[in-house]
Amino acid sequence: MKYPFSDRVLSLKPSAIREIFKYASDPSVISLSAGNPAPEAFPVREIAEISAKILAGHPVEALQYGVTEGYAPLREYMAQYLKERHGIGRGFDGILITSGAQQVMDLAAKSLLNEGDTVLCEEPSFIGSLNTFRSYRAHLRGIPMEPDGMDMDALERALDEERDVKFIYTIPNFQNPTGITMSAEKRRRMYALAKRHRVLILEDNPYGDLRFAGEPVPAVKSLDEDGLVVYAGTFSKVIAPGLRVGYAVAPRELLQKMVVCKQGEDVHTNLWAQMVCYEMMAHTDFDAHLARLRGVYRKKAKVATDALDRCLPPEVTYLPIQGGLFFWCTLPQGADMPEFCRQAIRDRKVCVVPGNAFLPDEAAPCRSFRINYTTPSNEKLTRGIELLGGLARDFLR
Repeated sequence: MKYPFSDRVLSLKPSAIREIFKYASDPSVISLSAGNPAPEAFPVREIAEISAKILAGHPVEALQYGVTEGYAPLREYMAQYLKERHGIGRGFDGILITSGAQQVMDLAAKSLLNEGDTVLCEEPSFIGSLNTFRSYRAHLRGIPMEPDGMDMDALERALDEERDVKFIYTIPNFQNPTGITMSAEKRRRMYALAKRHRVLILEDNPYGDLRFAGEPVPAVKSLDEDGLVVYAGTFSKVIAPGLRVGYAVAPRELLQKMVVCKQGEDVHTNLWAQMVCYEMMAHTDFDAHLARLRGVYRKKAKVATDALDRCLPPEVTYLPIQGGLFFWCTLPQGADMPEFCRQAIRDRKVCVVPGNAFLPDEAAPCRSFRINYTTPSNEKLTRGIELLGGLARDFLR
C-alpha cells in the first residue's frame, strides 16, 4: 500500500545520530557518538529512596492524572529557584513542566510557526531541534558560529533580509555540537536585535549547570524585560534523561497556547518523575550533587583533552570547552569528513557524528565531527581517540 503521508513529514529523514546508534550498539564498536550523561553521574540511590518514599506516602498522587501545567510544588519551587539563582522570570512569566526540553521546542514551534516562517539558528546546531522546526515546514537560516558564539553581524543581516522571522534559536552554554559558550556581550546584543526587530528568542539551556571551568554567564532570559525570551531547561543532564522532565519559562500569553498544544500531545508530564525531581531539588543537597557532577565531567574532560593532544595530528583541531558533553573536531581544508567518519566505523570500530548532521542544510560541506566524552569509560574514551588519531594520520597521508 502507498501510504498518504502528510506534507509536513514527507521530507523528514531519520536522525543521523539515531542511525549511527545502530552501529554503536555493536559491542565491538567504541561509541563516541552519544549525547548521554556519564553513567556514574546518575543519583541512583537517591532516586530509589525518593521513589520508595513517594509510593509509600503519596501513591495515588504519583500514579493518577495531573494538570497539564505540571506538578504544582515543582513549578513553584523552580520558579523561585530560577529567579534567585539566575535572575530568570518576571511578573509576566509562567512556568510549564514538559516531557524533556525537546518538548519545549515542539510546543513553541507548534504555537508560533506557520509554514514558510523563518527560524534563525546557530550553524551548526542541535539536530533534534532542527528536525522539530523542519516538521512544521519552517525555513531554517543558519548563522555561523564564532569562538564566543553566534556571529552577531550575520544575525543582524539575516534579520534585515529574511521575512517572517518568528524566533532565534540558540544554545548559549556549551553548545551542542561545538561546545562553544556565547559571551555576555553577544547575549546582550542578541537581545537588543530581537527587541529592535520584534522577534522572539528560544533559549535552550540543557548544559548550563555542567560548567567545570571558567565563570558562569547570565542567561539571555535574565535580560528579558519585554517578554521576548522562551527559556528551556531540563533535568535530563543533572538528574537523569530517562525521567523525561524539562520546563519552559515564558510569557503567560504564549505559555497558555503551549499548554493547549501539550494537552493534545501527552496530557501532562509523568507525575512520578516530576515528584522525584521536586524531592531532589527541594529536599536533598542539590548543590553538593551538582558539585559532584562537575567533578566527574572535569576529570573525564581532562582524559579526553590529554588523549586528543597526544593522539591527533596537528592538522586536526578541536575547540576547548569549559563544560557540557562534547568536543568539536575539524579536519584540514580539502579533507572528506563523511568518508573519514565512515572509515572510523568500518575500519577502526569507532563511532563519531559527522558534522553535516547538525547543519540547517545537511547537504552543505562540513569538515567537522562531534565527539562525546561523557558516556564511554575512561579506557574506551582514550582508546577511541587513539584509534581516531591513527586513522587521521593515515587518512590525511
